[in-house]
Amino acid sequence: MTAPPIADGAVAVRDGRILHVGERSWVVDQLDGSAFTERRWRGALLPGLVNAHSHLQYTGMDSVGSGQYDGFEDWAAAFNRDYAEPHDWRAEAAEGAHRSIAAGVTSIADVVTDIEAATALEDAGLGGIAYWAVMDWENAAWQQHGRAQVLDELARIPTTPGAGLSPHAPYSLDVAPLLELPDIVRQRGLRLHLHLGEAAFEGERLAGADGTDLHGTDWHLANVPSFRAMRALGFGASATAFVDRLGVLGPDCHIAHGVYMTAEDRALLRARGTAVALCPRSNAVIGLDPPPVADYLREGSPIAIGTDSLSSSPSLDLMADVTALHRIARAQGYGDRDLHGRLLAAATLGGAHAMGLAVGQDRIGHLAVGARADLAVFDVDSRTVPDALAELVEDGAGRAVATVIRGKMVA
Repeated sequence: MTAPPIADGAVAVRDGRILHVGERSWVVDQLDGSAFTERRWRGALLPGLVNAHSHLQYTGMDSVGSGQYDGFEDWAAAFNRDYAEPHDWRAEAAEGAHRSIAAGVTSIADVVTDIEAATALEDAGLGGIAYWAVMDWENAAWQQHGRAQVLDELARIPTTPGAGLSPHAPYSLDVAPLLELPDIVRQRGLRLHLHLGEAAFEGERLAGADGTDLHGTDWHLANVPSFRAMRALGFGASATAFVDRLGVLGPDCHIAHGVYMTAEDRALLRARGTAVALCPRSNAVIGLDPPPVADYLREGSPIAIGTDSLSSSPSLDLMADVTALHRIARAQGYGDRDLHGRLLAAATLGGAHAMGLAVGQDRIGHLAVGARADLAVFDVDSRTVPDALAELVEDGAGRAVATVIRGKMVA
């Protein structure tokens, strides 16, 4: 991810951090006769995978995710019916964490909608950030008591491994909360994460080929109360342009899905330093278009990968989404030879970057001296590095054989 692959390589770990990385013979020499325990695997040793978008608490809603839907509203109806049934959110989130670890995942961007599930990452020893979901606030209610309620809820989110806020989506929050939630997060040095470009109605609506809005005046001058109201008034700006005007996007924010994005929308994300977590299998279950991964790659956009939840995806195996993205990128005409390496980077360093965890004392996502010793081992048959990369990306699901978090074997 940040250095060339190493054949017959080794990683030395001490006190939960990476001490040395290199060819095995060199690493052993660096230990200079010190007593050590060695564990050897046949296959590929990677940084621990980083799932950049999930909802662990919906693990018990797998009956919804096993279906096939005709679009976002069709899926949402099935989701809402199941969500209304009794659930043990804490237990279901714990099961999701267990399944993730078994698949080689060591850090997760976990969106939490019920407080009982808020400790899932901490309880499992996972890295990442628990993002408290904020949705369904209209302007008046937000101003009266919404801000105070969210501040109280945020105080209950564990700061280990990390906490943040997830303004759910542009269509589920009015302007006032979308304006204030980024300030709440940034005043506390936390992170933002929202769904964006997931539903087709979030895309830009144009009156004609000249690219003008459906309405002749900029929407932000019309004092619109919400994204839906803006559209009802005849404005065609995309949801991405809408939240950008409100100051939501930035390097401390990453988004999920990013399916319905124009070139201008994607350029906005790059300009703001906002990464996108692509969730192709979830999009397919819901009945959405595939994400424009080839465009993101060609344009140099920062990308990460997420499984979403079992309410919209067949499994929490992140490598299955890597494989799906490979297939989609090739179908979209991306023919560059770097595809395998870039997708593996997106599943590791890309996710770490999206959450602001690629740098600093507790950095993750790459095998580098001083980084946290989060590792994943995958069973591959290939004898050369290029063939191993191809095997991992094109058929990596179900191949995780060991997971290490902070230097300790956990699966």
